[in-house]
Amino acid sequence: MSKLLDYLNALDTDATALAAHKSGAKAAMGGFGLSDDEQAAVLSGDKEAVAGLLGISAEEVPALDTTESVY
Repeated sequence: MSKLLDYLNALDTDATALAAHKSGAKAAMGGFGLSDDEQAAVLSGDKEAVAGLLGISAEEVPALDTTESVY
């Protein structure tokens, strides 16, 4: 499984991972080991870009929460 898919699954199943993403998405994704391209795709909210990196159709990608707290 790819790191990107692992990360998206973690956001869906792990409240701590989701909180870390919402409080500092770049730091959370970098710490998880996502590449710059993967981070950019997630931050953009572009399901087509994420799907392309995963090798799946965009319909298979859940809605991406790209909001990040500034606090």
